[in-house]
Amino acid sequence: MTSKTQSSEGAMAEYVTAVIGGQLFGLPISRVQDVFMPERLTRVPLASLEIAGVLNLRGRIVTVIDMRARLGLPKAVDGKPPMAVGVEMRGESYGLLIDQIGEVLRLPEDSREENPVNLDPRMAGFASGVHRLDGQLMVVLDVDRVLEMIPEKLAA
Repeated sequence: MTSKTQSSEGAMAEYVTAVIGGQLFGLPISRVQDVFMPERLTRVPLASLEIAGVLNLRGRIVTVIDMRARLGLPKAVDGKPPMAVGVEMRGESYGLLIDQIGEVLRLPEDSREENPVNLDPRMAGFASGVHRLDGQLMVVLDVDRVLEMIPEKLAA
């Protein structure tokens, strides 16, 4: 699966949308492997708060990252169970805990803008740009940046 397609209007990018703390994020569809409800999360002793734990997903050990903690947001208080987006990096499987999964959006690549100067610095550190949608800003998550900042010894 590819995240960019050619069409008559130019290069298009596809994103899986997710909501974290009320903010809309887009993950390049080429990086998303699964969307699942995390069950039986096992806490990792001495791991940072960003590591929600590990779980077994169809025979794979998946490190689950709490995206609210990663972005410096408070824990959700609405009582809804979180969702997870499965991604991979360097052969390791990760699940990014999110509040809600959205739809797949296909947007023109040239409508993507640089991070605005007033974007929260925590979000800007994980963002590779933004798309302005009808009355809403979609922050494009750079999955590599999200995962590279996880200390190696705590991620497994």
